Amino acid sequence: MKIKGHGQAAILSHSEIELLFSQGFQSDRDRALFGVCLYTAARIAEACSMLTEDVYTAAGRVRSSVNIRKAATKGKLATRTIPVIEDLRSLLTIWQPYAGETYLFPGRHRGHHWRHITSDSAARIFREACKRVGIEGASSHSFRRTALTQMSNAGIPLRVIQQVSGHRTLTELQKYLEVSDAQVRGAVASLSMLSHGGKPRYHDLELEVPARQLIQPSESLKSLVVDTD
Repeated sequence: MKIKGHGQAAILSHSEIELLFSQGFQSDRDRALFGVCLYTAARIAEACSMLTEDVYTAAGRVRSSVNIRKAATKGKLATRTIPVIEDLRSLLTIWQPYAGETYLFPGRHRGHHWRHITSDSAARIFREACKRVGIEGASSHSFRRTALTQMSNAGIPLRVIQQVSGHRTLTELQKYLEVSDAQVRGAVASLSMLSHGGKPRYHDLELEVPARQLIQPSESLKSLVVDTD
């Protein structure tokens, strides 16, 4: 949990995501912006600087996949192409009439088409949304962590998730993935495959040494007892 800038951004539950999009975010822009973060696992800076032409066709239709350009990525490693699922398509379709000439999410002054909303502004919007619905420990990075963890929990190979996340190495990617209590319980439960079921219970096993010998010493042992009276 992230508290005052310390710790990792919390993984959001399904109910928390629904709460944020239904009551936390107050505009179509905010829902589209953070929808991009959630459904493409994009960093907030990548979502803020996304180009309109990489999302919509010339006719204004949402593309089947969106580009997160190399120049906008952390470390400027490579351009990522992410398929658009229906949930994201719906949010982007609503936002399309208001998208900027250059950037998908223009800055405050729409006449300055060469500027986009800043990461700091987006982070502030997210904090206000979380406060509005009573969510603690989350940050604008939570959507990315949530998306990548969800893929991992769904059994998607790490190599495939790395293609979506854009991490340089699998080691960097694994730092993002949360291990839940349920997964730990599941891991321990898997040990039932080693069950000794079917074997006699320990307290049902007969002792190899006759009980009488355990209760009283044999005659030969009695003769070795020294009388100290």
